[in-house]
Amino acid sequence: RWCGPCKILGPRLEKLVAKQEGKVLMAKVDIDDHTDLAIEYEVSAVPTVLAMKNGDVVDKFVGIKDEDQLEAFLKKLIGA
Repeated sequence: RWCGPCKILGPRLEKLVAKQEGKVLMAKVDIDDHTDLAIEYEVSAVPTVLAMKNGDVVDKFVGIKDEDQLEAFLKKLIGA
């Protein structure tokens, strides 16, 4: 709610995830409401994006990325 960079990154990421046609699922977590998850996944700054596969973190980044960087991140995840 209070994270300005998250409000910029969120719509960018949502748009690019939607283009993946179900190959990537996205979930947002408010770390103020779920501090247990922030601690478990060592989130110390926002926005933090964790890529998970079979319950394990396989990649991550912190901060805002432009659309080209986000596309590359997603392509790497799905192996395209």
